[in-house]
Amino acid sequence: MKLYAPMKPSLLALSVFAAMSTSAVAQEQENNDEKKIEEEKIEQILVTGRSVSYANNTTAEAMKLQQTSMTSALGVIDNLPGVLINEGDPFGSDEWSTSISMRGFQIDLSHQQIGMTIDGIANGNSNYGGGTKANRYIDTENLATAQVSQGTADIASRSHEALGGTINFETIDPGFEQKTVVSTTLGENNAQKFFVRHETGEIAKDTYAWVSFSSQENTDWMDEVATNTRDHFAGKLLSRIENVDLEAYFTYDDAREYTYQRVYGVEQYESNKQWDGLIPNWTGVPYQDQAYRKGWVTHRENMFGYLKASTNIGNLQLKGNAYVHQNEGRGDWIPYYVADVTDDGAGNPHSELDTSTTAYGGAANGFIYFVDRDGRSLQPEAGCESSITFPYGGAGAALDPDCYGPGAVPVSSHRHTNYEKDRVGINGDFIWDTSINGMANTLRGGFWYEDYSREEYRSWHKLTDSATSARWENNPYWIQYSREFPVDTLMYYLENEIDAGFAKFRLGAKKFDVDVAKDDQFDSSNDIDVDSSSDVLLSAGFVAPIPAVRGLEVFSGYSENFAAVKDAVLERDDTDVSQVEPETAENIDLGLRYSSPGFNASLTYYTIEFENRITFISNEDVDGIDFLEAAAGGYVNDGGVESDGIEASVDYQLNDHWSVYGSYTNNDSTYIDKDFAGNQVVGSAEDMFSVSIDYSNDSYFGGFSTKYVGERFMDQSNTSKTDSYTVSDLYLGTTAYDIGGGIDSVEFRFTINNVFDESYLGTIAPGAAWIGAPRVAALNAKFTF
Repeated sequence: MKLYAPMKPSLLALSVFAAMSTSAVAQEQENNDEKKIEEEKIEQILVTGRSVSYANNTTAEAMKLQQTSMTSALGVIDNLPGVLINEGDPFGSDEWSTSISMRGFQIDLSHQQIGMTIDGIANGNSNYGGGTKANRYIDTENLATAQVSQGTADIASRSHEALGGTINFETIDPGFEQKTVVSTTLGENNAQKFFVRHETGEIAKDTYAWVSFSSQENTDWMDEVATNTRDHFAGKLLSRIENVDLEAYFTYDDAREYTYQRVYGVEQYESNKQWDGLIPNWTGVPYQDQAYRKGWVTHRENMFGYLKASTNIGNLQLKGNAYVHQNEGRGDWIPYYVADVTDDGAGNPHSELDTSTTAYGGAANGFIYFVDRDGRSLQPEAGCESSITFPYGGAGAALDPDCYGPGAVPVSSHRHTNYEKDRVGINGDFIWDTSINGMANTLRGGFWYEDYSREEYRSWHKLTDSATSARWENNPYWIQYSREFPVDTLMYYLENEIDAGFAKFRLGAKKFDVDVAKDDQFDSSNDIDVDSSSDVLLSAGFVAPIPAVRGLEVFSGYSENFAAVKDAVLERDDTDVSQVEPETAENIDLGLRYSSPGFNASLTYYTIEFENRITFISNEDVDGIDFLEAAAGGYVNDGGVESDGIEASVDYQLNDHWSVYGSYTNNDSTYIDKDFAGNQVVGSAEDMFSVSIDYSNDSYFGGFSTKYVGERFMDQSNTSKTDSYTVSDLYLGTTAYDIGGGIDSVEFRFTINNVFDESYLGTIAPGAAWIGAPRVAALNAKFTF
């Protein structure tokens, strides 16, 4: 089995050839207009934080260059203080193994505790099952920047899962001149991407736009047998009509991604650090084929668009927008049995094997493993001992084809979890600038309303011939469940800020009214309606310059954050939702921020108390995968988390060519639950630091960055711990201008992520983890016409 793809010599040769060729062109262009070169140079200055009363950081251009053009948009924020991004795939093409950790809060398979917005618009939840992260709305090559508010976020932020801060991803604006950018990327793991963006210039009075399209694919890095694909279309328009500014954005994303499997404990990882336990070939043994790599796949389509408008009336600014989002998709697995859902009578053929019939609802009465040619269940030979040892510790005689006589037919299923989601929303804001006793005063307020509906049903399809392939029958033999989850959200806020000269003070309040429901399409007795509204949430803060040091300011902020009960909590019929309350967190930031030309720094101390943490408690253990999700259990409010720590960052422009950036995080996040009080939060590192060195000189640029992540625990009892790890990235590039043939510029960039091929465990789920992405190299060529 091929476990790991070494760097391809052809790719290295191509990168060297490209660098040599472009270098020669650059030599010929030594006397080109210096002003144009200066305009195209890489911006090295990092904005470490806006002058507000809470910690915040913004990505720099160099952080984008450290990632390949195929990498997920999430990857660009990993070096910011307090932030940890883990992805099991080198190009981010697997959301199953993706997580974001910040101050002890998580976005992963079971947590939605960090807010996420796209150009300020709510993303519609970040969970795996029906949720959508920023990488589905934005092509990395259309990403302008990402703004991270680590804890006490802006009061107007549109999210009801922002317990631990908010991440806002911003798309690029159209340029004033007409141009076309064509980009192609080649990389290891059969990676390739084609991207084109056309800037229209002024298409009407004060109206500018761009449209883009990209198509990319790459195989898994372990076996190189499963091909991930993504097609992405996007467009943006800016216009001004009299005194009204308009902005519109539309995007469509179609992705198919094959997921990696988590490893269950450090011991399994240590036994083979480059294998997750999935197999590349079909064996014909259903119990083993549940681990067939091509059977672990997700399909997702997202269509999203918004229209914004803003205007000024005297000293009053009015802003509003409307948006729409449609999502549909499917997650697949291959259970090693056919669920016996219909009582056909003893000794009779199973109707589940009849491809023309479908059962709706109900529960599995048992499992069908092997049948005769007429579809009647067979029993293993008496006294037979199974030789199956893989996966999940092996299986008994009933699952071993060697324990049946000649003519036994294996049967198994293709299980589909089908998602569909529709969101429409509107936002409105006002900002009123006035004065009180000669002091500048700003009053602002607004609202967010969203009508959200998610549908989910699970269908089970018989494999046509389990002995030969994973092909499945189109007509399902069982629709296990069908549910709809309507959610209505209304958030409104009001905040006042006054400038007293020696400091700016702000005080605000906001409230969420959230109604979450479940409509069971098969059994109305399971219908649930939950009021998940918040109390009035207060926020306050100040920013004060320190007169003794120009550019230095002190800031502090307090906020009460809130996360509504998610519709996923209502999925389980055995959860008493009347006992589940929304999650809350109180955040306090206190820090120093220094800003000057060429040097910026920030230092923040924070303390957080997170209460009413919602956790799924299982009442029984299941070996392997619980395909039926039949294990008894439910969601409860299980204590909370206390976090405190420091975040520091500094960026320094050494001279015209060299810059240095560094960040450090010390985070102490511990449970306050009765059973695990004082234990470190699962997946949360106490120490992280990163250092980046970047260079640019005329037509050449490059950089090297390193990030250290400390030890993390895999379980709440803190008995299983992962090792610390260090991952480094390298990029080198060159640009030539005015090379003729209508080409304004050509750029080549060679990127290596995880330069030293560090082996480590990345995303952590309780009791398990995903293997981190290995070294991968990619070459990008970009032409501007």
